[in-house]
Amino acid sequence: MQFSKTELVQLLSQPKPLLLENLDLSGADLAGADLIDARLGGANLRDANLVDSDLIDADLSKADLSRARLRGADLRRANLTKASLNRAELNHANLIGADLIDTDLIDARLVGAKLSEADLHGADLRAADLSKADLSRAKLVNVNLNKADLSSAKLTHADLSQSDLRGSNLIGSFLGSANLSDAKVSDADLRWGNLSKANLTRADLSRAKLVSADLSETDLSEAKFNKADFTEANLTNTNLTKADLSEAKLIGADLSGANLRWAKLTEAVYTQSTKFPDGFDPKAAGAILAP
Repeated sequence: MQFSKTELVQLLSQPKPLLLENLDLSGADLAGADLIDARLGGANLRDANLVDSDLIDADLSKADLSRARLRGADLRRANLTKASLNRAELNHANLIGADLIDTDLIDARLVGAKLSEADLHGADLRAADLSKADLSRAKLVNVNLNKADLSSAKLTHADLSQSDLRGSNLIGSFLGSANLSDAKVSDADLRWGNLSKANLTRADLSRAKLVSADLSETDLSEAKFNKADFTEANLTNTNLTKADLSEAKLIGADLSGANLRWAKLTEAVYTQSTKFPDGFDPKAAGAILAP
């Protein structure tokens, strides 16, 4: 049963916290509504208008918010565990400290959203737009970000271990001190990204674009970079122990002070402008000097 406009007004005028579990609120106009601490677990909010609504500390676990409009909504510390936000609009929404464990955010729009310290463990963000979003210190363990747009996003100190970032757009993103150990980042675009002091141990960045990226003091041990493009990248003081750089482009890259012990550089391409650690012989390692 769907509610009329009059019934909605009566519903929202009840004593707080509002008890709205499992209700059918699909298509409801709740723009600017005061839903602080509301109980909306399992509710149907498909296509609902929640623009600029106040959902601080609200329980939206297992709620259906597919295609809902939540632009500018305040969802600080909200519980969205296992909720469906498929194709929802959350541009500039405040989700600081929110619980988004196992949440469906496929194709959701989160441009400029605030997600710092949010828990997105196991969430599905395939093809989601997170450009310019703040995900600093967010928990993104085992998250699916395949082909997601994270351009200019802030991911400093975020935990992206075991996450799937294949084919994602990370152009100009900030990943300083982030944990990407065991992550799948093949075919991702990280041009001009800042990954200084990040942990990429055992990560797969095959064919990734790292042109002019800052990877200084980054742990890249045992990572896969075959056919990756490091043109003009900053790799100073990085740990590349046992890393696979076969067929990688190192044109103009700076590897001064890098640890290349047991690294594989078979058919990696470099130029006279490429800087290697003192005493390192790239030709002996199987690298090819480009004319």
